[in-house]
Parts: sequence; structure tokens; C-alpha cells
Amino acid sequence: MNTRNQLEYIYSLFLKNPSIQTDTRKLKSGDIFFALSGSNFNGNEFAEKALEIGASYAIVDEELSFKSKKIIQVPNTLKCLQDLAKHHREQLNIPILAITGSNGKTTTKELVYAVLSSHHISYTTQGNLNNHIGVPLTLLSIRKDAQLAIIEMGANHQKEIEGYCKYTLPTHGIITNCGKAHLEGFGGIEGVRKGKGELYDFLKANNGTAFINWDYDYLQRMSAGIKNTIKYGTNEGDVIGSILSSDPFLKVSIKNSEELASLSTQLVGDYNLPNVLCAVTVGKYFNVPDAKIKTAIENYVPTNSRSQLIKKDSNSIILDAYNANPTSMKAAIENFANLEASQKVILIGGMMELGEESIAEHQGIANLIGKYNWENVVLVGGDFNKINHPFFYLNSSVDAKEWFDAQNFTNTHFLIKGSRSMQMEKIIQ
Repeated sequence: MNTRNQLEYIYSLFLKNPSIQTDTRKLKSGDIFFALSGSNFNGNEFAEKALEIGASYAIVDEELSFKSKKIIQVPNTLKCLQDLAKHHREQLNIPILAITGSNGKTTTKELVYAVLSSHHISYTTQGNLNNHIGVPLTLLSIRKDAQLAIIEMGANHQKEIEGYCKYTLPTHGIITNCGKAHLEGFGGIEGVRKGKGELYDFLKANNGTAFINWDYDYLQRMSAGIKNTIKYGTNEGDVIGSILSSDPFLKVSIKNSEELASLSTQLVGDYNLPNVLCAVTVGKYFNVPDAKIKTAIENYVPTNSRSQLIKKDSNSIILDAYNANPTSMKAAIENFANLEASQKVILIGGMMELGEESIAEHQGIANLIGKYNWENVVLVGGDFNKINHPFFYLNSSVDAKEWFDAQNFTNTHFLIKGSRSMQMEKIIQ
């Protein structure tokens, strides 16, 4: 059987068993198991177990001693998964909205989904499954009843977004921003813009539509040549909005909309304004009534350590520990500095994947912290131990938790932020 016929055969099996799993620990009866392999594991070794658990079929790319009619060997399971996702995508005659960016893409995705799903049958990326495995799995989760789909795309090097676009085939796209994230992989800020801009390149070449934050000059330049553009921002655009208050929850006003003149979100930080404006813009474009847009945004509660406000006894904790880079760190610190509170403590974890810029960027954050008055400052791990600063330093979030628990804080506001690998959420667990 040639590769094309094999793909069509697997797709016919998928239509009968429309659920894909790559982890036997999460596998349900009837799932099709894809035996993916990485540097530290070989999924082919779990094919037999997958069938024993109840997988309908196992897709492998090695000759196995275990034989079964339910085992299908392909040249490469990852490529097969991505090809299957593209084939499925080609059967879907619906708008596919791709979202990427250095900061805020998951929050934007969640807000956009909340708005669109209030009025349309919509599917989206679950959690942060936004990589070379998560993107095809998301596409394959889209059912026949779909009217819209939102796909989040993460990237840490150039050509990655371009690769996702080849099988996602987005009709619409959003770049939230291009900040100082994954500088090591992208090769600097211009590399970040080039890498994220691959989404614009695809839309430009395929007559797609881009939703653009017109406040960012570089997005204006990057989007040049895209015929279909929908703008949003604080000064110019199809949707214009401003901050009414942000202490601590963000309250927004949308111009020329009586229903949206006052939006009370459950998001902490004025840096979430572009995310809210984007969700409003996308909702209006896809004809979601303003009343539904308002309800969807106001009811959205962030989870997974993203700008969460947590009350613990008499203390208030802003937990923003899902990820961090110099751009998001600066925004979070400045927002916290402007918060009305008598006692403020910050615990800041190291930032990763910054390459040769790492020392300078960590020094810049320490210098920024030094411009404000704090009750306590604790720097945790990463390259904070390689720079000059007057603050308290600890090696890990485990050490920081011990320090935190020993202080017996009361009536105090905290900002806890750091890169994912720092696991800063452990401090309050």
C-alpha cells in the first residue's frame, strides 16, 4: 500500500474512531494510539499495552515482535499524524483562526474561544497543546459540526510557524505581539519577528485575514501586503478601547458600543488590555452580539497560573508563573508597582532561553525592580545569581517556599512570576 492510500485508509479508521491518543496513561477504549518517539522515549514500545487497554488501532513506525491486525506500520508516526491532520483539515470548510505571539497568546486564545463559542459551535487548542504534536491533535479534535476553530501556535525557532501553517491552513490569523521570548532559538528580537511573521506570510500568500493590534508599529510593518486586515487598539482601529481601572482586576471600555462601554474582567493587569480588545474584535467580526461578547469576557476566569488572583488568609497573591520573558516580566512588575497596596512583596524566578542576552536581561529586570519600593524582594534561580543586585537570592522555588512559609505574612500583596521550569507556583502550594 503506498503512502497516500495508507493515509486514506487510516483516515477512514479515524472517522469510525475519531479520538487520537499519544499517551497510554490517558488512553480510552476506542482511541487510535500513535506511537510517537522522542529523545527519551520510544512510543513503539507501548503499542502492545495500548491495544491491551482498549485502543482500536496502534500506529507505529518500527517492526514489532508483537503482531496484530490492529497494528499499522508507517514510515514516520509524527509525519503521519501531521499528514492526517492536514487531510482532516482539508475536509473542513470553516474559518480556522491561528494565534501566535511572544506573550498573551494562550489568554487571547481562551478569551477569543469564550466569545466565539457563545454564539458559534467552536473548537480550540486545549491548554497549551500548541507544538508539533499539539497542533495536529487539536485539528483532529475538530468535529463535523464545527463552525469555527481557534488554533494556538507556539514557536521557539524560525520556520516552526511556517511548518504549522502548511497543515493547519489558517484562513485568519493573530500575532499578539513580538517580545523578548526564546531569543536563543530565534536569534534576537528581529528573529522573533521573522519567525512569528511566518503566519502573516501565509495569510498574505493565501488571501487570508489578519487581526492586527495597530498600537504596535512593528505589526503594522509586518502586516504590509495583507489585503484583508481588521485593526484594533487604543487609538485607531475597527475596535478601540481603553482602561477604566486595573486595581487589581482590569475594567475596559470599548468606544462606540453602549453594551461594551464597561467590561469588568477577572483578569489581573493592564497588560491584558490587548487580549481583551482582540477578543472583542474577533467576536464582532464573526457577528457575535455585543451582549454575548460582554458576558463571555466577564465570565472568563484565568487558570493554570496565568495572571490569577488568589486570596490566602488575609493575603492577596498575583500568580503569573506559567511562563516569563523580559517583556512579560517588565509588564507584570510595572503593573504590580502601580497597584494600590501598603505592603507589596515580589518573588521573581529566572527567565529561560535567552541565550547570550540572558545576563543583560536579568540585570535589566533587577534594575527595574530597584526603581520601586517593596516590602521584600526575592530573586529565585536562573541567571539572577550571576548579576549585581541588592536583593535576597534563593536557588529554587522549594527554597523560596521555605522562606515564604517562615515569614507569616499578613495583609500583604504578592507578585509571583517566573519561567515554567522554575515552578514558582510551588511557593504557595
